[in-house]
Amino acid sequence: MMFVPGNNPGMMADAHIYGPDSIMLDLEDSVTMAEKDAARLLVHNALKSIDFGGTEMVVRINPLNTPYGKKDVEAVVKAGVDVIRMPKTETADEVRELEAEIIKVETELGCVGRTLIMAAIESALGVVNAYEIATASKRMMGIALGAEDYSANLKTQRTPGGAELLLARESIVVAARAAGIACFDTVYSNLDDMETFRKEVELIKTLGFDGKSIINPRQIEVVNEVFAPSQKDIDKALRIIAAIKEAQAKGSGVIAVNGKMVDRPVVIRAERTVALAIASGILDKEEAL
Repeated sequence: MMFVPGNNPGMMADAHIYGPDSIMLDLEDSVTMAEKDAARLLVHNALKSIDFGGTEMVVRINPLNTPYGKKDVEAVVKAGVDVIRMPKTETADEVRELEAEIIKVETELGCVGRTLIMAAIESALGVVNAYEIATASKRMMGIALGAEDYSANLKTQRTPGGAELLLARESIVVAARAAGIACFDTVYSNLDDMETFRKEVELIKTLGFDGKSIINPRQIEVVNEVFAPSQKDIDKALRIIAAIKEAQAKGSGVIAVNGKMVDRPVVIRAERTVALAIASGILDKEEAL
């Protein structure tokens, strides 16, 4: 998910050509108070006029308790945004308040249920309430970590190893999995240290995240490389899935691959490996059938 400032028309117009899975147009932290209204109009027009192809379009709005939040919701829902990202989410009530605002606009447009929600968790209270936030609305498609505000709230600072974020990361993954939604890691802002960035991506993949927020197209390739399964893993997953189909055809509940019994957790991992391979463009859907 690539962050793009909502006050930069050139960056918004070009963002999709780099191939991110998702583009997040930002109306919050990257936009000064003096530019809020102008940025809202720019983002509205960008969503209406630019062909982003199949890229998921997300807008990070300002909090609803500011003079800008409700206006942001109205503008981006009318423009047909896929997902609204809530900043600094701390309670389930905040999610329900946003949903109510979305419904108002969707009712006017005659498209109730179209707009999804993502919540950014950026404080200790947000981490404590992560599951309640994740389950506050059927529109909730994912929760994400915002590390800068979270670290400041903890009265610490970010480190290359990320020890200060470990509890938050694990809590967000567990909450997302319990709620049946996606989870996304925070940005890494030092573009001159791609080695540490790669290590961080490897870590969050190990923890179970679905993806990572980024701030620059240079980071896309690294995320894709880390999350894409190896050919060896793909081949193994395909053998497991073939064994499942064979067992089902025989009416057998026992699955074996290379003489070894295969249990349900192994099957789930194989299915995810194949799904990642297809999403990464390594494997064609027909090959997986």
